[in-house]
Amino acid sequence: MNRSTRARAIVGASLALASAAAIAHPGHDAATVGASLWAGLLHPFTGMDHLLAMTGVGVWSALGARSPREALRMPFVFVALMLAGAALGLAGAGLPLVEPMIAASLLVIGLLVALRARLPVWAGMAIVGGFAVFHGYAHGAELPTAAGALPAAAAYVGGFTVATMMLHLSGIGLGQALRRHAGWLARVAGAGVALYGVGLMVA
Repeated sequence: MNRSTRARAIVGASLALASAAAIAHPGHDAATVGASLWAGLLHPFTGMDHLLAMTGVGVWSALGARSPREALRMPFVFVALMLAGAALGLAGAGLPLVEPMIAASLLVIGLLVALRARLPVWAGMAIVGGFAVFHGYAHGAELPTAAGALPAAAAYVGGFTVATMMLHLSGIGLGQALRRHAGWLARVAGAGVALYGVGLMVA
């Protein structure tokens, strides 16, 4: 890929991330489309709140990482605590302010990307992991919990876990490209994500 093509790809991906505030929030749909591996794989790509948060975590992680291994820390924490949140949702545990916290996650993660904030590793993990619990809970709470439905629910959880890692890795790749070639676009994209979070809060 030559420099011009690479630059166009970076700009396109960044502007797509930044302009997502124009897309309506589709909500969570496992209860209506059914729980399955395929539905789980698709959901993070059709739920803009999850897509932006997961991609944003990858971008922010890459922007501040000193090595590829370090860039994976926060995504792994996100996935682990997202699964914990999904388990709480499946168990029927009560968790308040789920949708407001998901909206807040977009605001905070967007600002962290826009500011290219560098925090201690433990602080970054705490922020990302805390929000991941609410994202996971939103997934788990929508799933059927009858004994006969548990295999399908487990497949759905597996699907959105794989999709989440794919989005994290995509975000890491985008963040690394932005870090090397167009750092200002990271600020634009982060601001767009933050504005989308604000939009969800006031909707």
